[in-house]
Amino acid sequence: MSDLPADISHDQHAVRRQKLAELRAVGIDPFRANFAPTHFSGDAVKAYVDGQENTVPVAVAGRLVVIRDMGKSQFVKILDQQGQIQLYVKKDVVGDEAYAIFKKLDLGDIVGAKGTLFKTKTGEVTVRVDSYTLVSKALRPLPEKWHGLSDPEQVYRQRYLDVIVNSESRERLLLRSRIVSQVRRFLEDRKFIEVETPVLESTAGGAAARPFVTRHNALGVDFFLRIATELRLKRMLVGGFDRVFEVGRIFRNEGVSRRHNPEFTMLEVYQAYSDYRGMMALIQEMLTSLVRDVIRPADGSLKIKHAASGQDIDFGGTWREVRYKDLIKEATGDAGWFERPKAEKISRAEALGLSINPSWEEFEITNEVFSKKIEPTLIQPTFVTHLPKELCPLAKLNPDDPSVLDVFELTIGGMEVAPAYSEQNDPDTQREMFERQAGEEKQNIDQDFLLALEHGMPPAGGMGVGIDRLCILLTGAESIRDVILFPQLRPGAPAPEAGKS
Repeated sequence: MSDLPADISHDQHAVRRQKLAELRAVGIDPFRANFAPTHFSGDAVKAYVDGQENTVPVAVAGRLVVIRDMGKSQFVKILDQQGQIQLYVKKDVVGDEAYAIFKKLDLGDIVGAKGTLFKTKTGEVTVRVDSYTLVSKALRPLPEKWHGLSDPEQVYRQRYLDVIVNSESRERLLLRSRIVSQVRRFLEDRKFIEVETPVLESTAGGAAARPFVTRHNALGVDFFLRIATELRLKRMLVGGFDRVFEVGRIFRNEGVSRRHNPEFTMLEVYQAYSDYRGMMALIQEMLTSLVRDVIRPADGSLKIKHAASGQDIDFGGTWREVRYKDLIKEATGDAGWFERPKAEKISRAEALGLSINPSWEEFEITNEVFSKKIEPTLIQPTFVTHLPKELCPLAKLNPDDPSVLDVFELTIGGMEVAPAYSEQNDPDTQREMFERQAGEEKQNIDQDFLLALEHGMPPAGGMGVGIDRLCILLTGAESIRDVILFPQLRPGAPAPEAGKS
């Protein structure tokens, strides 16, 4: 399918199938061809040495995205994993028969080419082609407009086309891959061990979210797709794995928005003999390294542009640390907010323009003020500390104020990027907090995790980092869909049946 008008697209499909038949009639089957590149496009460009015209041999392969026919020669460009490189194909070099076939190739066809490097009069490093191979015939045309697909839904449904024709999407998704790789290297350099934990769980735990439910037919039981990896990773702390992390897929059966997708990627990291302040140092160093070593701002600073506000976010300055309660008092203009009865909190929140459900608990009313009136304004890196105990049942209570927890939420660009805790390791206190959260649904408590805690878990700092949100922030994307290769979508119109127009 293409964003060409349907009749034109169908006509091109028919023409390309006719070309395929003609190729096969002369003994060429491009779908059986093989090719062994020696260089990606970027590596080939780097291999060129001034003054050594046509002496550096290369073999490159990619998709035809530009064709300029000069009669007895052609300048074309192919696209591969690293980008584009130009090929110069000349009739008296490749031969009459091979050149005649090359002239019939279409945009979108995948070719391999062998030759040597030279630089054109305009200074572009180019492969002077000695021979080529048609590796795969494209039977459907690429979208007509080089700047990208015209249908926003098609961008996500046919991401393979988007990354061919939209260089911005391509670079953003490649950047995501480099971000995740750097996160892994950063942690491994600090003696953290990457582990893998189950996606299917008999008890949904580690976070407050609605799970997806699936049936295991052989065992005859229902399982939940995990909503967090936390409780499994903490079991590893019990087992003596003192520094562990997982970059894992998480599933939450909840709403979809610019910052939420039902399937997303989360980094969870746990360090024994640390606490939430140890996690502060870790995340600040990690994000600074990402900006410095992956994003690499052109001016050499540690500043990136925040797309929504236009502000520069400075990762190199002093990161603000502020208590949750102080932010609430500031936003409401009410130093006595936390002593107010529920009815007054509702009235004052509504005066701020918020819609409050009267059935909410007081901490939920307060957190609505934070979510709607405070968090969106926190553009620079900000550690919001000491949240209400009701929000985090897996963290340690603050010894000086047992109404709050030793935790932080790192907020950057107006959104939460990384919550972290001093992890609760008292099994009796943990049981009380689980039971308070579960209410009447005691069967949802992970009893095996409590059993593990009774064997002794060292004090630890733990942290979650939303990889997709981190990529939104660092790449300047507008939506979580822009940093996920294949986001979940409502079922759309069926694609054309293979082999038919």
